[in-house]
Amino acid sequence: MNDLHSTVSSVLAQRYTANAARVRELAAPLTNAQFWHKPFPFGNSFGHLVLHLTGNLNYYIGAQIAQTGYVRDRPREFNDPHPPSKHEALTRFDAAVDMVLKTIRAQSPEDWSAEYSGAGTDARNRLEMAVQCAAHIQHHIGQMIYLGYELAQQKDGSSR
Repeated sequence: MNDLHSTVSSVLAQRYTANAARVRELAAPLTNAQFWHKPFPFGNSFGHLVLHLTGNLNYYIGAQIAQTGYVRDRPREFNDPHPPSKHEALTRFDAAVDMVLKTIRAQSPEDWSAEYSGAGTDARNRLEMAVQCAAHIQHHIGQMIYLGYELAQQKDGSSR
């Protein structure tokens, strides 16, 4: 069982680390203005997706598993009228990922199967929630890739 526990913890930590690195890589070429710009009349800016992922991790892993006391304001993740700078948003995201990594490392083999409940999820245990959150980041990475491509096209003046 310890081998399985080590494998689960290691795989999850590697996935979160890789996801965070990919978000940073995609954000790197964007100016602060591009980071917050919505290139389409629908959808979100890259920056608001970062705020959303930060809130997601801080709520589902932080508040519900690590007991951080975080209180989520999900609507503000998408429409904050005074968003932080790109640097600050990414710093908060990094802090959320660091908290997730510490929480993963703190789980015992029994903790992974502990009952889980959180608003807006059907996850039944901690492992399922940790996997869902990692998949959620990857989902939004796909959107970030597309946003980055579109923002580069608009910058070059070759937008569709």
